[in-house]
Amino acid sequence: MTLQTEAFETVALSSALTIRTVQSIRDLLLAGLSSAGALVVDIPQDAECDLSFVQLMESARVFAHTHDKIITLRNPASNGLLSILERGGFTTEMDPSDRFFWFHERQMQ
Repeated sequence: MTLQTEAFETVALSSALTIRTVQSIRDLLLAGLSSAGALVVDIPQDAECDLSFVQLMESARVFAHTHDKIITLRNPASNGLLSILERGGFTTEMDPSDRFFWFHERQMQ
């Protein structure tokens, strides 16, 4: 399955990606994944993120994988999201699929 061959939906998130908004973000992600084979998540560059958002995105990745769906970020993690990933220890010992998802980095062959 590739993003180019699948029908995809884009979900544009607000700048508040915190515990206070995690339920509504969850609902948006589930709606997007249920209506298309692939979901592109657009995170604003100035987003205010906390650990609950990272946990939600990791859960969404597992959900997508188990339901033969694709979830990607429109842009690589940066600014506030990158800071949360680093402070939460997510950037240490990432596997190639994690690096591709969060940073759009492909493994060199």
